[in-house]
Amino acid sequence: MNTKRALEIYHADEQIGVQLNGEPVWIEHVDEANGMATVQVGSRPTNTQTVSVDALTEGE
Repeated sequence: MNTKRALEIYHADEQIGVQLNGEPVWIEHVDEANGMATVQVGSRPTNTQTVSVDALTEGE
């Protein structure tokens, strides 16, 4: 995924599935300048990771 698409998903009104290594995640923040995203893994709000947007895939 690229930074532009990650931002589109983050700002979308509808829910769009995103995965990191096959695991569903929620995009919490996109650092456009550095191409990074902070994502929530699973259902625990405290389980976050900052990863390259390149590692994210769109889908179920």
